[in-house]
Order: sequence, then C-alpha cells, then structure tokens
Amino acid sequence: MVFVVFVVFLLAVPALLFALITWQVTAGGPLLDADREVSHALLHPDRLSELLSDLGQVQIAVPVLLAVLIHTAWRGRAAGAERWWRPPLAAAVAMALLPALVVPLKAWTARPGTAVMPPGTGYFPSGHAATAAVAYGAAALVLLPWLRTAAARRTVVAVFAALVSGASFGLVRRGYHWPLDVVAGWCLASVLLSALWLLIGAAVTTDATP
Repeated sequence: MVFVVFVVFLLAVPALLFALITWQVTAGGPLLDADREVSHALLHPDRLSELLSDLGQVQIAVPVLLAVLIHTAWRGRAAGAERWWRPPLAAAVAMALLPALVVPLKAWTARPGTAVMPPGTGYFPSGHAATAAVAYGAAALVLLPWLRTAAARRTVVAVFAALVSGASFGLVRRGYHWPLDVVAGWCLASVLLSALWLLIGAAVTTDATP
C-alpha cells in the first residue's frame, strides 16, 4: 500500500504541477509576473549561456543516451540477463515519446518568447529542457544498476544532473525560454523518468528472482 501511494505521488505531483503552470500560461495568470521578473534578473545572452543551452539539443543529448543504451544492452546480454533489452528499449521509447507530447503542447499554448527572441509563438514547454532531462536522466537510470560502488553511482548522478541543470540555466540565461517553460519541461520529463524508473526496477527484480 505504501509503495502504491509512493508511485501515485511520483507520477501525480509533476503532472499536477505541469497542469498548474499550463493553466497560468494559457490564462495569463499572476504566476507569469514572477516568471518575467526571474527571466529579467537572469537574462544575459552570452557565449557561455549559448554553449550551456546547446546541452539540450537533440544532436548532443540523444547521442549520449544512445551510447549509454548500447553499452548497457551489451553488458546485460553478456551477463546473461533474461530481459537485458527491456531497460534500454524503455529508455528509447521514453525519449521517442517526448516530441509527441511537446509539439502539440507548443502549438496549443502558443506562448511568445522573451524579449530577445524574434516574434513568434511555441515556446512552452521547453523542448530543449525536456530533452536534456529525459536523455541524461534516462541514461543515468539505465546505467546505475551496472555500477558496483556507491561512489560511482553518486558520480554518475552528479554528472548527469549537472548537464540537465546547465542546459536549463543556459536556456533561461540566453533568453531562449522563460523559466516556467523550463520547469514545465522538467515536469514532463519527471513523469516519463518516473515510469522508466518503475519499469527498470521491475526488470531488475524479475531478473533477480530465481
């Protein structure tokens, strides 16, 4: 029962937060005032922010994930794991599902960009922030079961968390996205990563059962 409540909490909280932010964006709610203030305080387009935001590009984040998936699939098969293919496949599916969620939401919300962006809409939610979170987060989740020491696991989590944080900060600092765009991208990624974590945990438990 406790586990079921935890699972519901894990999936429901980011989904509800995303719904709240989306409502504020589409209704022009008071949360947007704070969003503009934070953006104004952080906005400083420079070369560093550009480079950091690039960490959320598909051309960078997805190859990193792909390399990890190939590595873990090879290790799983070599170790004789019964369902060695399931975690890498689930991570790939999570990554593939992301644009199917983000693209329609961008068209529906039609949010304009910051002052440094050209006229247009489609900035909410941030696809780059969501891409970074799903790609690097999924890479960490798939890789963790194969790491033998707690230090190695902490290092992997820290590195991938730094990549996600760097990309997200760069997107806001450069002015590519409002802060709420980025937070909404995190929320979508959290739902997908939570589902992936549950599936990987089930796969590991099944393989460990005699």
